[in-house]
Amino acid sequence: MSRPLRTGSARPVPVRELMAVSADGSRLHVEVHGRDGAPAVVLSHGWTCNTGFWDAQIRDLAADHRVIAYDQRGHGTSPAVGPAGYTTDALADDLEAVLAATLEPGEKAVLVGHSMGGMTMMAASRRAGLREHAAAVLLCSTGSSRLIAESRVVPMRAGTVRTRMTRAILGARAPLGPVTPLSRRILKYATMGAGSAPDRVDTCARIVHACPRAPRVAWGHVLADLDLDEGVRELRVPTAVIAGAEDRLTPPVHARAIAAALPDCLGLTELAGLGHMTPVEAPEAVTAKIRELVTVYLPSQSTADVEGKEEVA
Repeated sequence: MSRPLRTGSARPVPVRELMAVSADGSRLHVEVHGRDGAPAVVLSHGWTCNTGFWDAQIRDLAADHRVIAYDQRGHGTSPAVGPAGYTTDALADDLEAVLAATLEPGEKAVLVGHSMGGMTMMAASRRAGLREHAAAVLLCSTGSSRLIAESRVVPMRAGTVRTRMTRAILGARAPLGPVTPLSRRILKYATMGAGSAPDRVDTCARIVHACPRAPRVAWGHVLADLDLDEGVRELRVPTAVIAGAEDRLTPPVHARAIAAALPDCLGLTELAGLGHMTPVEAPEAVTAKIRELVTVYLPSQSTADVEGKEEVA
């Protein structure tokens, strides 16, 4: 199988790659970066993305963490599945499979989800695998319900017409085609802040345009009818929330609702001037929050890692 278009020659090279097998037999491409024994961070990307979306976080964190990133089913090098295989339950199954394949029994990690990756955490909130392995969670630019009703991608007043048009966009079957100056402008408008740097817009455009059409459409239908509000209320681990103040896909109203409903919310950070692609638009802010969660909620592993480095030195 050929690998999807990534972000260029600077892509971090994983220490190892493996295939996790989900409950329905679906295979998931998993990358492990960093060294064994370091504090673990698990990264779950969003709709139309792939593990390359996390390159900035992987590059920084792999120096002193074990970073686990995987391609959601139908994205990147995780094979597509049949029409019945695209559900929020499948997202939860897949996360459990990745955790079981990469972490020791009882081993804790910080779980990070962007957009549909955050919805993955909500979908899995009552699962034994998440409760066994999650020390803390970071939700980036995501929502739990009413996605098409609240979306501001279509520049018109909220109401039935805007909702209908947004639903059509999420389920559009037209191929995205090659990245062009026009497609970059459209993607920037829909998913990023006005001040986003051109190279970061290009990174997101290349990743999104590499997503195969069938999974993109299938997941778009799932997102249009999403209802994971109960999953938010059952996410009973310390959870931080990050949102872009200019996010049109999942406007900050979603982040505020999630923060209010979480049983153990660590706070909401709204990043001024940023859109939906916060890990790419503001990699330093997202990575710093991940490091903060590791320091607070995986202190014994962090200490052991530092002591191990000192012994080697």
